[in-house]
Amino acid sequence: MKNSRFFYLLPALVLGIGLFQACTNLEVEATDSVFTPITGNTFAGNATDLLASAYNDMNTFADQAGIYSLTEHVSDEMIPPTRGTDWGDNGVWRTLHAHTWDATHQYISNSWNLLNGRVFKCNQVLASTSPAPTVEEAAEAKFLRAFYMFHVMDFWGKVPFRNVGEGVDVNPRVLSRAEAFDFIENDLNEALPNLPTLAPGGDASKASKAAANTLLAKLYLNKAVYKSDNPAGPYTFDPADMAKVIQHSDAVITNGFTPDPDFFHIFKADATSEIILTANGNGGSPSNRTHMTLHYDNNPSGWNGFTTLADFYGKFEDGDQRKGRDGAKDGTPFQGVGYGFLLGPQFKDDGTPVINSRTGTPLVFTADVPLSGANSAQGIRVMKYHQGEFGKYIFFRLGDVITMKAEAQLRSGGDALSTINALRAVRAPSLPALGSIDLAGMLDERGRELYWEGWRRNDQVRFGTFTSQWSYKTNTDSYRVLYPIPQQALDSNPNLRQNDGY
Repeated sequence: MKNSRFFYLLPALVLGIGLFQACTNLEVEATDSVFTPITGNTFAGNATDLLASAYNDMNTFADQAGIYSLTEHVSDEMIPPTRGTDWGDNGVWRTLHAHTWDATHQYISNSWNLLNGRVFKCNQVLASTSPAPTVEEAAEAKFLRAFYMFHVMDFWGKVPFRNVGEGVDVNPRVLSRAEAFDFIENDLNEALPNLPTLAPGGDASKASKAAANTLLAKLYLNKAVYKSDNPAGPYTFDPADMAKVIQHSDAVITNGFTPDPDFFHIFKADATSEIILTANGNGGSPSNRTHMTLHYDNNPSGWNGFTTLADFYGKFEDGDQRKGRDGAKDGTPFQGVGYGFLLGPQFKDDGTPVINSRTGTPLVFTADVPLSGANSAQGIRVMKYHQGEFGKYIFFRLGDVITMKAEAQLRSGGDALSTINALRAVRAPSLPALGSIDLAGMLDERGRELYWEGWRRNDQVRFGTFTSQWSYKTNTDSYRVLYPIPQQALDSNPNLRQNDGY
């Protein structure tokens, strides 16, 4: 009966900040359910069990919908074409790409609920008494709380917050974006000394000093955005903040992480040299990253969904291994499917063409792809996590850290060119070094390194390109740098105010 009592208790605990909604993405796993009554500002819960559950919660980022869709489908590197009736879904994908979403959008609401619910669970870990968290467990919980709250702050610009002892009759207070920044910064600085040191090959599915330093680097790199009076900018990047980005990036690098000379090896199960933080693998499989893009007739078949844009693909030079390699020539874990960008005729390992069963002709992926009315072969597919050999879903890795450091150097007058060229020497050893780099070039380098890894929206907002036009995205509303607060959350908490423009 404990599990059933928990199902009734959870909505009562979190309804006040809109953390519970009747939808399939918010099902509570029975294996994570623990009945934990609240007394005052303490929580009669098992900190160890709740912390394990908070780690399991990170697996939701591997879903192709929800949180991931808010980071990629709204950007210039992914398009979710409707193919006949496939991927129509009442426009849920198209409105993200076209920047025409509103406060009722399903994935915006679901993501708000999921992320805020995970912040609250970390509060429960920290308040638990049966037993209380160890010093290291408390540091891990603070890191996870900072990680989840970072995304709430980034997406919506404000963060509802309640302590575990506050009942449903207490409306959660709302942290402004600047207040949330300070809260996250404090959590990470308090956690950092008590987190374990991670070296390449260690357990990257747990919080570590390297993970905390990476998140601190992200925090300071975006501080100008999060502290701005106008969410859409313009932003003023303080050299002192850029110095902190460099400091925390160097702290990661000195732990022994090095760029992998085989770019697509990074996403395999035995990768170690770049991996800083991953999902724990219990449901966080990145196989969705394969299925969401792959054509029906490849082996194994996919869902024939999302593609990249021709303009984004055009940013890559031949000789840059991040562009991809031919599966039929180089060998892959399944028939002929290559790594990176898949464009043109598709072949099996034996060299015979893959046949498009919908047309009876050879399958040829084309660069052109409309947002609506696409046929089954239109669009350049993307393959980073390869079926049969992928590792755990990656949140933080060294390539991200190095390019953050380079960006901070560029914004503060440092030697960004040397930093970027050192990475390019590993990624594209046959290409000449760059002779110069500006902000547009730095955004391109971030794109070449991190495409489809969940950071493009964040980068485009910071670089000021998120409100520009591309492909079928013509809306330039500046207020869309923030998502709308879901209507259900506004109805349940009078302390929340809708973001401007919605």
